[in-house]
Amino acid sequence: MYKIIGTDGRPYGPVSAEEMRRWIAENRVNAQTQVQMEGSQEWKPLGSFSEFTSGLNAVPPPIAPPPSTVASRASNKIPAGICGILLGSLGIHKFILGYTGAGLIMLLVTILTCGIAGVVTHLIGLIEGIIYLCKSDEEFVRTYVDGRKEWF
Repeated sequence: MYKIIGTDGRPYGPVSAEEMRRWIAENRVNAQTQVQMEGSQEWKPLGSFSEFTSGLNAVPPPIAPPPSTVASRASNKIPAGICGILLGSLGIHKFILGYTGAGLIMLLVTILTCGIAGVVTHLIGLIEGIIYLCKSDEEFVRTYVDGRKEWF
């Protein structure tokens, strides 16, 4: 007979070895589940009990999500760079990178000045677009994706 500590932190049991095997098959317990054998004071992981290891090995491991690569995280580099160069005064490159506040500032400055200050915002976008395109993927991700650097 065995007792276990459930995921809610409460003890359950005593249960028979057959019941424990059924719980393993139903994924109610796993190799890390703490188990106490009847007559013992010690709690051990279920995986340390030889009578249950074959059933635990039959349970497929959880599927891990694929690791994100630098290239996939830098996928916005080229669109942001081109939009910065061509449409810098509208701040579209900022929206592409997820910098909504900075994009709105550039857009509103251009619109509210009837395009007069658009020369300045376009120059900013042009410089930023060139900077984006000149950086390596790793440096782009480190600076603009992870570092969240909004300006220059």
